[in-house]
Amino acid sequence: MNPFKLLILTPTALPAVTGNAMTAERWRRSLVGTGLDVRVIATEGIAAQDLLRDIDRFAPDIFHVHNAFRAGRLLLDAALSGVRGRLPLVVSPSGTDLNIESRVLGRREIVEEVLDRADAIIVQSEEGRSRLAEIVPAKMDRVFSAPKAFVWLGEEPYDLRASCGFGAGDVLFFMPAGIRPVKGNLECLLVFETVHGRRPNARIVFSGPALDKVYADRFQKEVRRRAQFARWIPPIAPAAMRSAYASADVVLNGSFSEGLSNVLVEGKAAGRPLFASDVPGNRWPVLGDQGDAPMGLLFEHSRTDDFVGKALKLIDDEGLRRRLGEAGAAYASLMPGPCDEARALITVYRDAMGGLRGKEPAGSG
Repeated sequence: MNPFKLLILTPTALPAVTGNAMTAERWRRSLVGTGLDVRVIATEGIAAQDLLRDIDRFAPDIFHVHNAFRAGRLLLDAALSGVRGRLPLVVSPSGTDLNIESRVLGRREIVEEVLDRADAIIVQSEEGRSRLAEIVPAKMDRVFSAPKAFVWLGEEPYDLRASCGFGAGDVLFFMPAGIRPVKGNLECLLVFETVHGRRPNARIVFSGPALDKVYADRFQKEVRRRAQFARWIPPIAPAAMRSAYASADVVLNGSFSEGLSNVLVEGKAAGRPLFASDVPGNRWPVLGDQGDAPMGLLFEHSRTDDFVGKALKLIDDEGLRRRLGEAGAAYASLMPGPCDEARALITVYRDAMGGLRGKEPAGSG
Protein backbone atom coordinates (compact mmCIF):
# COMPACT_ATOMS: atom_id res chain seq x y z
CA MET A 1 0.00 0.00 0.00
CA ASN A 2 1.31 3.38 -0.98
CA PRO A 3 1.68 6.20 1.56
CA PHE A 4 -1.66 7.78 2.38
CA LYS A 5 -2.96 11.03 3.79
CA LEU A 6 -4.12 11.00 7.40
CA LEU A 7 -6.15 13.71 9.14
CA ILE A 8 -6.04 13.63 12.95
CA LEU A 9 -8.83 15.51 14.71
CA THR A 10 -8.14 16.31 18.35
CA PRO A 11 -9.73 18.81 20.76
CA THR A 12 -6.48 20.78 21.09
CA ALA A 13 -3.21 20.80 19.16
CA LEU A 14 0.12 22.59 19.37
CA PRO A 15 0.90 25.30 20.30
CA ALA A 16 -1.62 24.47 23.06
CA VAL A 17 0.13 22.43 25.74
CA THR A 18 -2.39 19.76 26.72
CA GLY A 19 -2.39 15.98 26.90
CA ASN A 20 -4.41 15.73 23.69
CA ALA A 21 -2.05 18.09 21.89
CA MET A 22 1.05 16.22 23.02
CA THR A 23 -0.40 12.86 22.01
CA ALA A 24 -1.40 14.11 18.57
CA GLU A 25 2.03 15.66 18.03
CA ARG A 26 3.80 12.46 19.07
CA TRP A 27 1.70 10.51 16.58
CA ARG A 28 2.22 13.08 13.84
CA ARG A 29 6.00 13.04 14.17
CA SER A 30 6.35 9.28 14.25
CA LEU A 31 3.87 8.72 11.40
CA VAL A 32 5.49 11.35 9.19
CA GLY A 33 8.74 9.50 9.82
CA THR A 34 7.22 6.44 8.14
CA GLY A 35 6.36 8.43 5.01
CA LEU A 36 2.74 9.32 5.69
CA ASP A 37 1.29 12.75 4.96
CA VAL A 38 -0.29 13.77 8.28
CA ARG A 39 -2.20 16.86 9.30
CA VAL A 40 -3.52 17.63 12.80
CA ILE A 41 -6.55 19.89 13.31
CA ALA A 42 -7.79 21.15 16.67
CA THR A 43 -11.59 20.95 16.74
CA GLU A 44 -12.33 23.23 19.67
CA GLY A 45 -13.62 26.58 18.50
CA ILE A 46 -14.08 25.71 14.82
CA ALA A 47 -17.33 25.28 12.91
CA ALA A 48 -18.28 22.31 10.77
CA GLN A 49 -18.07 24.42 7.59
CA ASP A 50 -14.50 25.46 8.46
CA LEU A 51 -13.53 21.84 9.01
CA LEU A 52 -15.16 20.87 5.72
CA ARG A 53 -13.04 23.45 3.87
CA ASP A 54 -9.90 22.10 5.54
CA ILE A 55 -10.88 18.56 4.56
CA ASP A 56 -11.46 19.58 0.95
CA ARG A 57 -8.07 21.29 0.79
CA PHE A 58 -6.13 18.44 2.40
CA ALA A 59 -8.13 15.59 0.78
CA PRO A 60 -7.32 12.93 3.39
CA ASP A 61 -7.73 9.21 2.81
CA ILE A 62 -8.72 8.51 6.42
CA PHE A 63 -9.73 10.26 9.66
CA HIS A 64 -8.34 9.54 13.11
CA VAL A 65 -10.52 11.15 15.76
CA HIS A 66 -8.80 11.41 19.15
CA ASN A 67 -11.51 11.92 21.79
CA ALA A 68 -14.97 10.77 20.70
CA PHE A 69 -17.01 13.45 22.46
CA ARG A 70 -14.89 16.57 22.24
CA ALA A 71 -13.54 15.99 18.72
CA GLY A 72 -15.79 13.35 17.19
CA ARG A 73 -19.07 15.16 17.70
CA LEU A 74 -18.05 17.71 15.07
CA LEU A 75 -18.11 14.96 12.45
CA LEU A 76 -21.77 14.30 13.27
CA ASP A 77 -22.75 17.73 11.95
CA ALA A 78 -25.01 17.56 8.89
CA ALA A 79 -22.52 19.65 6.90
CA LEU A 80 -20.09 16.72 7.03
CA SER A 81 -22.52 13.96 6.07
CA GLY A 82 -20.94 13.48 2.66
CA VAL A 83 -17.47 13.14 4.15
CA ARG A 84 -18.64 10.65 6.77
CA GLY A 85 -19.95 8.32 4.11
CA ARG A 86 -16.83 8.10 1.98
CA LEU A 87 -13.83 8.19 4.31
CA PRO A 88 -12.84 5.50 6.83
CA LEU A 89 -12.95 6.56 10.47
CA VAL A 90 -10.64 5.47 13.30
CA VAL A 91 -11.45 6.63 16.82
CA SER A 92 -9.27 6.64 19.95
CA PRO A 93 -11.62 7.40 22.87
CA SER A 94 -10.25 9.34 25.82
CA GLY A 95 -10.49 8.47 29.48
CA THR A 96 -13.23 11.07 29.88
CA ASP A 97 -15.14 9.49 26.99
CA LEU A 98 -15.02 6.11 28.68
CA ASN A 99 -15.55 7.09 32.30
CA ILE A 100 -17.45 10.39 32.33
CA GLU A 101 -19.11 11.42 29.05
CA SER A 102 -20.45 7.90 28.44
CA ARG A 103 -22.30 8.06 31.77
CA VAL A 104 -23.99 11.44 31.17
CA LEU A 105 -27.35 11.55 29.44
CA GLY A 106 -27.08 13.56 26.21
CA ARG A 107 -23.34 13.01 25.97
CA ARG A 108 -23.46 9.23 26.15
CA GLU A 109 -25.46 9.14 22.92
CA ILE A 110 -22.83 11.21 21.11
CA VAL A 111 -19.98 8.98 22.32
CA GLU A 112 -21.91 5.87 21.31
CA GLU A 113 -22.75 7.24 17.85
CA VAL A 114 -19.15 8.25 17.11
CA LEU A 115 -17.89 4.85 18.24
CA ASP A 116 -20.62 3.07 16.33
CA ARG A 117 -19.61 4.87 13.12
CA ALA A 118 -15.95 3.97 13.60
CA ASP A 119 -14.36 1.44 11.28
CA ALA A 120 -11.76 0.80 13.98
CA ILE A 121 -11.36 1.81 17.62
CA ILE A 122 -7.93 2.15 19.24
CA VAL A 123 -7.24 1.54 22.93
CA GLN A 124 -3.92 1.85 24.73
CA SER A 125 -4.81 0.10 27.98
CA GLU A 126 -6.71 -2.97 29.14
CA GLU A 127 -8.93 -0.75 31.28
CA GLY A 128 -10.02 1.04 28.11
CA ARG A 129 -10.86 -2.23 26.38
CA SER A 130 -12.93 -3.41 29.35
CA ARG A 131 -14.92 -0.19 29.43
CA LEU A 132 -15.58 -0.32 25.69
CA ALA A 133 -17.06 -3.78 26.15
CA GLU A 134 -19.71 -2.13 28.32
CA ILE A 135 -20.34 0.87 26.05
CA VAL A 136 -20.29 -0.67 22.56
CA PRO A 137 -20.25 -4.46 23.01
CA ALA A 138 -21.23 -5.03 19.37
CA LYS A 139 -18.07 -3.24 18.18
CA MET A 140 -15.49 -5.27 20.09
CA ASP A 141 -14.34 -7.04 16.93
CA ARG A 142 -13.30 -3.58 15.71
CA VAL A 143 -11.25 -2.71 18.82
CA PHE A 144 -7.48 -2.79 18.39
CA SER A 145 -4.66 -2.25 20.89
CA ALA A 146 -1.71 0.03 20.22
CA PRO A 147 1.19 0.46 22.64
CA LYS A 148 1.60 3.81 24.35
CA ALA A 149 4.95 5.47 23.76
CA PHE A 150 6.50 8.70 24.90
CA VAL A 151 8.95 11.09 23.32
CA TRP A 152 10.75 14.15 24.61
CA LEU A 153 10.19 17.09 22.31
CA GLY A 154 13.41 18.84 23.25
CA GLU A 155 16.16 19.29 25.81
CA GLU A 156 15.72 22.94 26.82
CA PRO A 157 16.80 23.63 30.42
CA TYR A 158 14.09 24.64 32.87
CA ASP A 159 14.52 24.87 36.64
CA LEU A 160 11.00 24.52 37.98
CA ARG A 161 12.07 25.12 41.55
CA ALA A 162 14.03 28.30 40.90
CA SER A 163 11.40 29.72 38.53
CA CYS A 164 8.86 29.58 41.36
CA GLY A 165 11.16 30.93 44.05
CA PHE A 166 11.33 27.69 46.03
CA GLY A 167 14.48 26.51 47.79
CA ALA A 168 16.74 23.49 47.46
CA GLY A 169 15.46 22.10 50.76
CA ASP A 170 11.81 22.17 49.71
CA VAL A 171 10.08 18.97 48.61
CA LEU A 172 8.39 19.92 45.37
CA PHE A 173 5.24 18.26 43.98
CA PHE A 174 4.61 18.97 40.29
CA MET A 175 1.19 18.70 38.64
CA PRO A 176 1.23 19.49 34.90
CA ALA A 177 -2.38 19.43 33.70
CA GLY A 178 -5.00 21.66 32.16
CA ILE A 179 -7.16 23.35 34.79
CA ARG A 180 -10.56 21.68 34.61
CA PRO A 181 -12.75 19.67 37.00
CA VAL A 182 -11.81 16.20 35.76
CA LYS A 183 -8.14 16.86 36.56
CA GLY A 184 -8.80 17.57 40.24
CA ASN A 185 -6.38 20.53 40.35
CA LEU A 186 -8.42 22.49 42.89
CA GLU A 187 -9.08 19.48 45.08
CA CYS A 188 -5.37 18.66 45.24
CA LEU A 189 -4.52 22.27 46.08
CA LEU A 190 -6.99 22.41 48.96
CA VAL A 191 -5.86 19.17 50.58
CA PHE A 192 -2.21 20.07 50.07
CA GLU A 193 -2.73 22.93 52.52
CA THR A 194 -2.94 20.31 55.26
CA VAL A 195 0.23 18.67 53.97
CA HIS A 196 2.05 22.01 54.09
CA GLY A 197 0.72 22.68 57.58
CA ARG A 198 2.38 19.49 58.78
CA ARG A 199 5.51 19.79 56.66
CA PRO A 200 6.36 23.47 56.05
CA ASN A 201 8.96 22.49 53.44
CA ALA A 202 6.26 20.98 51.17
CA ARG A 203 5.61 22.93 47.98
CA ILE A 204 3.38 22.37 44.95
CA VAL A 205 3.46 23.75 41.39
CA PHE A 206 0.60 23.49 38.91
CA SER A 207 1.30 24.10 35.24
CA GLY A 208 -1.33 24.10 32.53
CA PRO A 209 -3.86 26.17 30.60
CA ALA A 210 -7.28 27.19 31.92
CA LEU A 211 -9.66 24.81 30.13
CA ASP A 212 -12.77 25.53 32.22
CA LYS A 213 -13.23 29.23 32.98
CA VAL A 214 -15.41 28.97 36.08
CA TYR A 215 -13.26 26.27 37.65
CA ALA A 216 -10.02 28.01 36.67
CA ASP A 217 -11.16 31.37 38.10
CA ARG A 218 -11.82 29.76 41.46
CA PHE A 219 -8.57 27.83 41.26
CA GLN A 220 -6.62 31.01 40.61
CA LYS A 221 -8.15 32.72 43.67
CA GLU A 222 -7.35 29.75 45.89
CA VAL A 223 -3.76 29.54 44.63
CA ARG A 224 -3.19 33.21 45.38
CA ARG A 225 -4.40 32.67 48.94
CA ARG A 226 -1.81 29.92 49.31
CA ALA A 227 1.15 31.65 47.69
CA GLN A 228 3.37 30.58 50.59
CA PHE A 229 3.51 27.05 49.22
CA ALA A 230 1.65 26.93 45.87
CA ARG A 231 2.11 28.31 42.36
CA TRP A 232 0.13 28.14 39.14
CA ILE A 233 2.44 28.86 36.22
CA PRO A 234 1.76 29.01 32.45
CA PRO A 235 2.18 25.86 30.39
CA ILE A 236 5.82 24.89 30.06
CA ALA A 237 7.18 24.62 26.53
CA PRO A 238 7.18 20.99 25.37
CA ALA A 239 10.92 21.19 24.68
CA ALA A 240 11.54 22.00 28.37
CA MET A 241 9.29 19.40 29.97
CA ARG A 242 11.97 16.79 30.56
CA SER A 243 14.02 19.32 32.50
CA ALA A 244 10.94 20.47 34.44
CA TYR A 245 10.13 16.94 35.58
CA ALA A 246 13.73 16.39 36.60
CA SER A 247 13.71 19.49 38.83
CA ALA A 248 10.67 18.26 40.82
CA ASP A 249 10.64 15.69 43.62
CA VAL A 250 7.21 14.09 42.99
CA VAL A 251 4.95 14.05 39.92
CA LEU A 252 1.27 14.41 40.83
CA ASN A 253 -1.83 13.33 38.92
CA GLY A 254 -5.13 14.07 40.68
CA SER A 255 -7.57 13.12 37.92
CA PHE A 256 -11.04 11.77 38.60
CA SER A 257 -10.82 9.94 35.25
CA GLU A 258 -7.88 8.93 33.06
CA GLY A 259 -7.21 6.86 29.99
CA LEU A 260 -3.44 6.46 30.14
CA SER A 261 -1.82 9.65 31.37
CA ASN A 262 1.06 11.17 29.39
CA VAL A 263 2.15 12.87 32.61
CA LEU A 264 2.59 9.61 34.49
CA VAL A 265 4.46 7.96 31.62
CA GLU A 266 6.73 10.98 31.21
CA GLY A 267 7.19 11.42 34.95
CA LYS A 268 8.55 7.94 35.45
CA ALA A 269 10.67 8.22 32.29
CA ALA A 270 12.26 11.23 33.98
CA GLY A 271 12.95 9.11 37.07
CA ARG A 272 10.45 10.87 39.32
CA PRO A 273 8.19 9.04 41.81
CA LEU A 274 4.47 9.20 40.97
CA PHE A 275 1.62 10.21 43.26
CA ALA A 276 -1.71 9.61 41.60
CA SER A 277 -5.41 9.24 42.24
CA ASP A 278 -6.62 5.66 42.47
CA VAL A 279 -8.69 5.52 39.28
CA PRO A 280 -8.56 2.72 36.69
CA GLY A 281 -6.39 4.57 34.17
CA ASN A 282 -3.75 5.42 36.78
CA ARG A 283 -3.22 2.01 38.37
CA TRP A 284 -1.15 0.39 35.66
CA PRO A 285 1.32 3.27 35.08
CA VAL A 286 1.88 3.54 38.85
CA LEU A 287 1.93 -0.14 39.83
CA GLY A 288 2.91 -1.81 36.57
CA ASP A 289 2.23 -5.46 35.85
CA GLN A 290 2.17 -8.22 38.43
CA GLY A 291 5.66 -8.65 39.81
CA ASP A 292 6.85 -5.16 38.87
CA ALA A 293 8.25 -2.85 41.49
CA PRO A 294 5.82 0.01 42.26
CA MET A 295 6.68 3.33 40.67
CA GLY A 296 4.60 5.52 42.95
CA LEU A 297 1.74 5.68 45.41
CA LEU A 298 -2.01 5.83 44.76
CA PHE A 299 -4.42 7.87 46.88
CA GLU A 300 -8.20 7.88 47.23
CA HIS A 301 -9.79 11.22 46.36
CA SER A 302 -12.63 10.57 48.78
CA ARG A 303 -10.24 10.28 51.74
CA THR A 304 -8.32 13.41 52.66
CA ASP A 305 -6.34 11.45 55.24
CA ASP A 306 -5.16 9.04 52.55
CA PHE A 307 -3.77 11.85 50.39
CA VAL A 308 -2.16 13.58 53.36
CA GLY A 309 -0.68 10.44 54.89
CA LYS A 310 0.90 9.24 51.65
CA ALA A 311 2.14 12.70 50.71
CA LEU A 312 3.87 12.94 54.10
CA LYS A 313 5.41 9.53 53.52
CA LEU A 314 6.89 10.75 50.24
CA ILE A 315 8.13 13.96 51.84
CA ASP A 316 9.76 12.26 54.82
CA ASP A 317 11.37 9.31 53.06
CA GLU A 318 13.90 10.40 50.47
CA GLY A 319 14.94 6.78 50.00
CA LEU A 320 11.39 5.83 49.08
CA ARG A 321 11.26 8.62 46.50
CA ARG A 322 14.53 7.42 45.04
CA ARG A 323 13.44 3.76 44.86
CA LEU A 324 10.11 4.62 43.23
CA GLY A 325 11.80 6.93 40.73
CA GLU A 326 14.44 4.35 39.84
CA ALA A 327 11.77 1.68 39.32
CA GLY A 328 9.86 4.03 37.02
CA ALA A 329 12.93 4.91 34.97
CA ALA A 330 13.82 1.23 34.60
CA TYR A 331 10.29 0.38 33.46
CA ALA A 332 10.16 3.29 31.02
CA SER A 333 13.44 2.20 29.43
CA LEU A 334 11.72 -1.03 28.32
CA MET A 335 8.53 0.59 27.04
CA PRO A 336 7.69 0.59 23.31
CA GLY A 337 9.07 3.54 21.39
CA PRO A 338 7.31 5.93 19.01
CA CYS A 339 8.20 3.74 16.03
CA ASP A 340 6.46 0.76 17.66
CA GLU A 341 3.41 2.89 18.33
CA ALA A 342 3.41 4.20 14.76
CA ARG A 343 3.60 0.71 13.27
CA ALA A 344 0.61 -0.40 15.34
CA LEU A 345 -1.39 2.67 14.30
CA ILE A 346 -0.62 2.10 10.62
CA THR A 347 -1.80 -1.50 10.90
CA VAL A 348 -5.16 -0.23 12.18
CA TYR A 349 -5.39 2.45 9.48
CA ARG A 350 -4.70 -0.08 6.74
CA ASP A 351 -7.33 -2.40 8.12
CA ALA A 352 -9.87 0.41 8.23
CA MET A 353 -9.09 1.52 4.67
CA GLY A 354 -8.72 -1.83 3.00
CA GLY A 355 -10.14 -4.71 4.94
CA LEU A 356 -13.37 -3.15 6.13
CA ARG A 357 -14.64 -1.30 3.13
CA GLY A 358 -12.95 -3.32 0.47
CA LYS A 359 -11.13 -0.37 -1.02
CA GLU A 360 -7.71 1.17 -1.17
CA PRO A 361 -7.35 4.83 -0.19
CA ALA A 362 -7.94 7.33 -2.94
CA GLY A 363 -4.77 7.90 -4.86
CA SER A 364 -3.21 4.50 -4.11
CA GLY A 365 -1.47 2.96 -7.03
